Amino acid sequence: MPFIPHTSAEIDEMLNKIGVLSIETLFEEVPDRLHCPPLDLSPPLGEMAVSRLMRERADADAGGLCFIGAGAYEHHIPAAVWEIASRGEFLTAYTPYQAEASQGTLQVLYEFQTMMAGLTAMDASNASLYDGGSGLGEAVLMAVRANPDHNKVVLIPASVHPHYRQVVETMTQDQGIEIIEIPFDPVEGRVALKSLASFRGKKVAALVIPQPNFFGILEEVDELTDWAKAEGAVVIGLVNPLTLGLLKPPGEWGEEGADIACGDGQPLGSPLSSGGPYFGFLCCKQKLLRQMPGRIVGRTEDPSGRSGMILTLQAREQHIRRSRATSNICTSQGIMTVAAVIHLSLLGPEGLAKVAAMCHAKTVALVNKLTAIPGVSRQFTGPFFHEAALRLPKPTAAILAQLSRLGIQGGYRLGEAYAKLDKAILICATETKTEEDLDFYADTLVWALNVKESF
Repeated sequence: MPFIPHTSAEIDEMLNKIGVLSIETLFEEVPDRLHCPPLDLSPPLGEMAVSRLMRERADADAGGLCFIGAGAYEHHIPAAVWEIASRGEFLTAYTPYQAEASQGTLQVLYEFQTMMAGLTAMDASNASLYDGGSGLGEAVLMAVRANPDHNKVVLIPASVHPHYRQVVETMTQDQGIEIIEIPFDPVEGRVALKSLASFRGKKVAALVIPQPNFFGILEEVDELTDWAKAEGAVVIGLVNPLTLGLLKPPGEWGEEGADIACGDGQPLGSPLSSGGPYFGFLCCKQKLLRQMPGRIVGRTEDPSGRSGMILTLQAREQHIRRSRATSNICTSQGIMTVAAVIHLSLLGPEGLAKVAAMCHAKTVALVNKLTAIPGVSRQFTGPFFHEAALRLPKPTAAILAQLSRLGIQGGYRLGEAYAKLDKAILICATETKTEEDLDFYADTLVWALNVKESF
């Protein structure tokens, strides 16, 4: 067992032994801009106190009726999902460093890969990533590696989730990759093919296509995919996995299909949980498989003909190829993928399609109720799925604050990420909402719009 210093005396003893004057000396190579102030941690707690604290925080997390969406969605999770995922053999063993000795864990990950590849109509999947943003970042890096004859330029629509675009910028800024933002049509809310005309013949490495996009609008994925393919660009489909219960999967877009599919798996069995943990997924066509980062589980047979699971196509543990290596994502969000496997197994294809249809129907019903209120209208005219942007007649921050006081998380304020949409909110109604919930939102919004002292 390694010695881990806890008290100041033990820390001083450690510093003396290694010949260092202070803790700060150990970190002097870290640039000042990356220094963080010391954490003001509370004293340690016992198991009972921690359990109580977590229950209190979980109760506080349930802030009434949630209609926000915007990348994290409140769905019904069957009780069996976490009853099984919380068993010790899953909960504490999801990252086996002696992988082949943990055949059960590998089999679950193999089933996850199979399900995600089938859901996206791709040939292969890895064993998950940290979240949707890192999934898109890895997809961009993967596309650039796979397209060495093209310029290191990637086109990303402004209709992609703003957090995802920030993650991509962070992951690519020191790798000589240029990220070019493609504007969306201010009327329809989606990318117009004409906006890509200036990039014809420019040998861009990849095009990202969200479906649906951040505003819930359906992009013209077939046209965009065919344009990118004609330019020799890698097509990256950024999708909500739940919507694939009804929408055409990325592997079937256009004449040839997208090359890579990625997104956040949160809708598949992960609760909101104050923002995480969730998990990202990354799938691709066979020709790009060698460029895929992270763990990939394969199925094989031993000399006796018995079926077995292995890690395959990747260097073990720490990569040895240095700058030519893909990202070493070994932990990822394994326990969340276990929940996703159980969740998808319980739903099946018909159940997934039914949930997606219910979510869309609820959102359509909510949009119809809210747009019947004077001054409330749709922000965009394009067809939407699962969530929609609405324009309000009064400042959105004040309106959302009023709704929150009465137990309604009314939506995401689009002005936070899009300056020209400062009067718009993004709303979503999943299968968890009843007709009474939708009526309560509509009635409360009427009240909030007429509370003059709030503005």
